[in-house]
Amino acid sequence: MKWISRLIGFVVILVLVGVVSLFFLPADRIARLAADQIRTATGRDVNITGDVSMTLFPVLGVSVGGLEVGNAEWSEQGPMLTAENAAIGVDAMALLRREIRITNIEATRPTIRLESRKDGRASWVFTDASGAAQIETEVAPAERTPQAVWIEKLSITGATLIYDAEGSDLVSYSGVDLTLDWPERLGAADIVASLRPAGSDVNVRATIGGFAGFIAGQVQGVNASVSAGGGTLTLNGRASTAGDVAGRLALDMPDTDAFLGALGLPQPGLQQGLGQSVDLDADLTLTADRRLSLRDLSVDLGGNALGGAADVNLNGTPQINAQLNAGALDLSRATGGDAGPSTGNAETGSGWPTEGIDASGLGAFNGEIALSATSIDLGTFKLGQTRTLLRNDNSRMVFELREVAAYGGTVTGEFVMNNRSGLSVGGKINASSIDVQAVLTDGAGIDRLTGDANAEMSFLGVGQSVDAIMKSLSGKGAISFGRGTIIGFDLDRLMRSGQSSGGTTVFDSLGASWSIDKGVMRNDDLLLKLANYEARGVGQVGLGAQTIDYTFTPVALRANEGNGIAIPVRILGPWSDVSIRPDLEAAIDLNLGAKLEEEKAKLEAKAKEAVRAKVAEELNITDTGQDLEDAAKEKLQDEVKKGLLKLFD
Repeated sequence: MKWISRLIGFVVILVLVGVVSLFFLPADRIARLAADQIRTATGRDVNITGDVSMTLFPVLGVSVGGLEVGNAEWSEQGPMLTAENAAIGVDAMALLRREIRITNIEATRPTIRLESRKDGRASWVFTDASGAAQIETEVAPAERTPQAVWIEKLSITGATLIYDAEGSDLVSYSGVDLTLDWPERLGAADIVASLRPAGSDVNVRATIGGFAGFIAGQVQGVNASVSAGGGTLTLNGRASTAGDVAGRLALDMPDTDAFLGALGLPQPGLQQGLGQSVDLDADLTLTADRRLSLRDLSVDLGGNALGGAADVNLNGTPQINAQLNAGALDLSRATGGDAGPSTGNAETGSGWPTEGIDASGLGAFNGEIALSATSIDLGTFKLGQTRTLLRNDNSRMVFELREVAAYGGTVTGEFVMNNRSGLSVGGKINASSIDVQAVLTDGAGIDRLTGDANAEMSFLGVGQSVDAIMKSLSGKGAISFGRGTIIGFDLDRLMRSGQSSGGTTVFDSLGASWSIDKGVMRNDDLLLKLANYEARGVGQVGLGAQTIDYTFTPVALRANEGNGIAIPVRILGPWSDVSIRPDLEAAIDLNLGAKLEEEKAKLEAKAKEAVRAKVAEELNITDTGQDLEDAAKEKLQDEVKKGLLKLFD
């Protein structure tokens, strides 16, 4: 028992000596050596400012009035970390051995500055760290081999995080809380962070295997997640501090606006089926020079599914190259196809919107996005197999219709939006063998016109509002039909007997061309041909002013002794109040003009004959073949001669 008692007493004495020894260690010396250890671990300058004091609870260590950790030599943002005050915890047993082993660091309201460059450099990559610091004493072996160190716990509260990626806008977050739990030097580390870019919590969790190798720039296994606004982004793969990342990416966003809003990003207000909710999976690879690739991409946009691959260069303006494939796409909500007629603020014919168009989004990216789909439902219109290509280059976006199967025919062309030096829109469309009845049925509920049509059109408009663009439109176009029918009335019976109900009109051809200048579309060659009739059209439509002045003239070719009967109909007025009425003056000119000229000629001939007879009577001319002017001259000469002879009588 005595030996046990002596042993216990010896241990107590050792503990007391150790505890007392701690108080003889100057706090500023511990703080300086702790700073040396951080410097050794990171390779960065470390400065401790303000007062330094010893702490025993809750951890053994020192409390400093300020802490500053330098940035990479090439950095332009200042120190990597500055804190108003910090607590540095040390291992008591190591301290008794005259060694400094940092167990935890706590920092309050620090500012953390991170930078990355296009060449792959990153300020958080520590490439010049070496060994561990130790307390230098006379008995400390001078040849002690430096040992690798780690910080078991790191706690940061109320931090301001600033991230500067070369070529991108500066990103800054305040109120960031972060903890690092790294219990084993050669083991994994758990990182938990929360930030509030827009007031609501954004939570980040990550487990990094082999954390010592990770902070030294090695690629290590990573499981990470970001939760915000009810959505979650997860990555299971591998990564390094240099910015190399590879793994399976999953994104579950039941509400895209809520997720992006929580991150402080713009909320696009997407519709269902177009990204209002997103469920995405892909194999992701991100290189240190910020080149992103997505393979085996599968995304559900709330009813519309896409697959494919994409490459994105994130240096500066994103450069995108993507190939996307889809089955049946339902875009009816986007086009308002289920909403019926437009119910906008402006009534038809009251003018186009004059509000400025913000086309700055055209500069959001450059590159090409190809899309193919088995079918596309636009609500009003239905398309079959479709291949399109979207190209964007320096705020000039071209939407190319490479192949669109539609209503028994095909549509090709392109639509262009250019915002390089002011906004302009234009395009070229070609359609061939289109079933007009199917198009009009879907577009306007009209099923009376049948036939296949070919059409082409080009246009260009310039301006910063819809009103300016419509008033500046220029272009041209043409449409042509082969044989077709007009169901519901028989034009031949209507013209012969006045009966307008029932029957079918069969026409041989229908065609027209038009030109557009300063927002006014003009046509003067509309021609509808039937066996016994034809109809012509001429006039103009004010696309900018929303007006129309057009005359449509049906002609009965075999009426009027084969000369035809025409009944012009004039369509006139603003779009909001169009009047349709027969043009009686034109009808008279067309139908009676020839007869009036004939009767006029007959009357003139009769009048001339009567005058001739009267003059001949006065001149006593009996020769009916003699010219009246010559006879008058002879008569005058005779009278003059008689007058002169009388002078000599």
